[in-house]
Amino acid sequence: MRNKQKNILSILLAIIFLFSITACSKEPSHTETLTNPTSNAETTAISVAVLKGPTGIGAVKLMDSTNSSNEYTFEVSSAPDEVMAKLINGSVDIAALPTNVAAAVYNKSEQEISIAAINTLGVLHILERGDTIQSVSDLEGKTIYATGQGSTPEYVLNYILQKNNIQNVTVEYMAEHAELATALLAGDVNIALLPEPNVTAVLLKDSTIHQALDLTEEWNTTQLTNSLMPSQLAMGCIVARKDFIQNNTDAFENFLKEYEESVNYVNNNVSEAAELVQKYGIMDSAAAAEKAIPNCNIVFIANDEMKNALQGFYQILFEANPKSIGGALPNEDFYYTK
Repeated sequence: MRNKQKNILSILLAIIFLFSITACSKEPSHTETLTNPTSNAETTAISVAVLKGPTGIGAVKLMDSTNSSNEYTFEVSSAPDEVMAKLINGSVDIAALPTNVAAAVYNKSEQEISIAAINTLGVLHILERGDTIQSVSDLEGKTIYATGQGSTPEYVLNYILQKNNIQNVTVEYMAEHAELATALLAGDVNIALLPEPNVTAVLLKDSTIHQALDLTEEWNTTQLTNSLMPSQLAMGCIVARKDFIQNNTDAFENFLKEYEESVNYVNNNVSEAAELVQKYGIMDSAAAAEKAIPNCNIVFIANDEMKNALQGFYQILFEANPKSIGGALPNEDFYYTK
């Protein structure tokens, strides 16, 4: 059993290295742990891991709660490999992860996890120094600098370009979000595809750079006119170990309810939520978080709506590169629905 678990973890580390996108620049591995106190006498202890950046933002109100139905221990990490290793070995029960990583891990870990909700839609934006891009068609003949080669950003951009019949585009890739942001600010790059919160960081530093295209909006437009299986640009999600769900169904349902309430609080109280985002280390600056949150598409989409949105999205990723989701489309048991 121990050797089997080690093999699974080795596979997971390789998957995450290849496919992860966390919408924040790479940084040294760092994890912070905090316990959420509760006033309830009978509770279930639940360990939850979230990543820094947009996928972790929706949890901040729940992290700050003192009256939860469960006793939560939250881990805030900058390293997806740490989160996945802990999820698989059982030291973490629930995690917020990129959707493509969730599917890849499901396929490579003997289907040990389920996806319960989409928590982040698209966070990708095209920024421009200048004012030549008003629509997707204006990308014709342009050079776009981007990050995420071989992962979701590349496939999303290619899909939008292809479905809009735009062929004469050059895409140059850089390894780091921070590297591309620096090049854009320095004037070495005029058009860049970046995720939040890097988008907000750039816009706060240079007013001559503007958001030319929101790829979430472009994705939705493209889906309405070109797709037989409409989907949403689902970038982040909530997953959990199947054995945990089976053994703690009521507690898990309570978590989902409280997490949804936390998401609603974030979207309806942006200034207050931004302070919590800084407090719990999801982002370094409350001011930047306040600007970024409206562009991060923090959501709670569950059950059949989640399933329908993801199946189409995974189909597109699979057609672009089967390895992007672990080599196969997830089975029905991947989706936790009621």
